[in-house]
Amino acid sequence: MAPASSPPRAFALSDKVKDEVHKQDVWTVFSPASGYVPEDSINLGQGFMNWAPPEYIQEAAKKSIEAIETNHYSIPKGRIRLRQAISKHYCEWISISFGLSSPSFKRTINPDTEIVVTSGANEGIYAFELAFLRDGDEVILFEPFFDQYICNTTFNGGVPVYVPLHPPAHSKHTSVKASEWKIDFDEVRAAITPKTKAIFVNTPHNPIGKVFDTEELLKIGKIAEEFNLIILADEVYDALVFNKEHIRIAALGNLWERTITIGSAGKSFSATGWRVGWAIGPQHLVQPTLAATTRIVFCTNSPLQEAVAVGLEKAPEHKFFEQQTAEYLERRKVFTAALDKVGLPYTMPDGSYFVLVDNSSIQIPDDFVIPDIVNQGRPRDWIVSWFIVQTAGVVCIPPSDFYSPKHIPIGEQFSRFAFCKDIDTIRAAGERLLALKPYIKK
Repeated sequence: MAPASSPPRAFALSDKVKDEVHKQDVWTVFSPASGYVPEDSINLGQGFMNWAPPEYIQEAAKKSIEAIETNHYSIPKGRIRLRQAISKHYCEWISISFGLSSPSFKRTINPDTEIVVTSGANEGIYAFELAFLRDGDEVILFEPFFDQYICNTTFNGGVPVYVPLHPPAHSKHTSVKASEWKIDFDEVRAAITPKTKAIFVNTPHNPIGKVFDTEELLKIGKIAEEFNLIILADEVYDALVFNKEHIRIAALGNLWERTITIGSAGKSFSATGWRVGWAIGPQHLVQPTLAATTRIVFCTNSPLQEAVAVGLEKAPEHKFFEQQTAEYLERRKVFTAALDKVGLPYTMPDGSYFVLVDNSSIQIPDDFVIPDIVNQGRPRDWIVSWFIVQTAGVVCIPPSDFYSPKHIPIGEQFSRFAFCKDIDTIRAAGERLLALKPYIKK
């Protein structure tokens, strides 16, 4: 008989992940699947759609799965058909249809040396940081930030350095435009040290919905050139821009040479679970990113790469992006009209599918019960967002998780709602939010 084995000892965790293991973040708590939020809640929290990708892309996916060759490994840089489709899409659809005012960008993007397909945009960002960050290198992040930026940076030895976007002072009392949120460029310069390696620019911005204009991007680019910084342009919402011109920082002046641009099929085609993204840039930035992604995932989902290629190739004949933008404009209109009816001010987004709602006027009753999982020294927006879901049955996200501790006071006056749901769901959510009216004090 084999001797009884003793229970395994407690194994020490990596310093990079030990704080993440038991972390109760917004995604853990504010989800109908979490067990904390009522199951019948309308989920306007996490940014995923409640419809399938367009039918012509679904058909392409089915055909690809039925083939033999497309069910096996692809080369790490991505399937050639997709890389060619990305090159054509970026050079023609964006630059020409949206009228980039940058003659210097009338160039081709080499699908063999200037594009790498990644397992979602997030893996592309991680691979970029693995490729270029050395221990102690600093990365400038504008707040609020996509929360994955932090671990992507720290897991690769980097140090996040935060610069906030400032809302207009009157945002507590009236609705404002996303363009009114501003960067203080003196704060950007003050954040730079000899260890600064890169600066991240997210446009259209999650969660503000700000679409950076040419002047702002040129100022960021000038700083990057002065201090020899790499620019990571997170442009995953580039297909969701409303009555604005989406400007690519890589297309301005000589900034192509120091910029890597991240894109996402999931955001563009309502297929967030497909995990197909890409990184575009000059060879000296893309090839190290490819070397890193080869060791992280080796290659990205092969059959769905083919389907995304078809999605990009046939988008013009289906007028897909034009129709999608019109549909999102209608969703934005319906949701913001509901907020007006409730009496809550908000930031009107120019891009993406998020609305930041100012929660300052919501007064929570003294007898409202707040569970420990929420009331653990959390910022105010956690409490208010919990009150909203319990009172109105609509899930939203507290954006203080997208801020460094120093700048949480900016974020905690807001709650983030995602309007990437069908019109009927958005209307139903608007009706439910009327339950908040008795608790709004001007």
